[in-house]
Formats: sequence, C-alpha cells, structure tokens
Amino acid sequence: VQLVESGGGLVQAGGSLRLSCAASGRTISRYTMGWFRQAPGKEREFVARMTLSGGSTDYADSVKGRFTISRDNAKNTMYLQMNNLKPEDTAVYYCAAGPPLASSIAGDFGSWGQGTQVTVSS
Repeated sequence: VQLVESGGGLVQAGGSLRLSCAASGRTISRYTMGWFRQAPGKEREFVARMTLSGGSTDYADSVKGRFTISRDNAKNTMYLQMNNLKPEDTAVYYCAAGPPLASSIAGDFGSWGQGTQVTVSS
C-alpha cells in the first residue's frame, strides 16, 4: 500500500489542523493504521493508531484528549484531527500501515508515507 500525507502547515498554539493520509494500491481496511511523528533531533514517536476494524484506538499520553484518529475505508483515507495544538507538537507527521496486530511500535508498521510538516508557533 502506498501512503501520502497532507494537511500539515503552520498554526498558532491553541489552533487546529487535520491531517489526511490517502492510500492507494490496497484498501486500508486490511490494515491497522497509525500516526507517528518525529521532531528534529528526536526519535520517531507513536502518536495514535486504529485497528483495521476501526473498533479500537490508542493514543500517546501527550496527545490524548486533543487528537482524534479516524478512517474512512470507502475513501481509503485516514485522518488525524489535532486540536489545541502546542509548540511541542511541532514535528514531521507520518502515517503508517501495519498488520492487524501492529502495536504502537514503529517497527510493526511496514508501509510509510513521506511525512507532512506541522509547525506550531507560541
């Protein structure tokens, strides 16, 4: 499956952005989907994931209550709604597709997008 992220940009603290991850090649309904991010000089970190059925979601503590992951299997697209953004959310955000039992570990995911930059100013 090929993944392409969009929706990143520059936003002030407290603002919102919605990231999209458009898939092609295979339907995302076959995969557990995830969002990760990587800030300059830091390791790639888990943000959120949703199981292939969409019945279970999981979030990093740092984004819980502010970010929402969702998917539209008919459009073969995944989303990340980000509200109340903080400067520490600044990073390149990546979407990823993995097998049904993929956890919050980046190594569980086999397909990755190219990333989209999110910058939150204070």
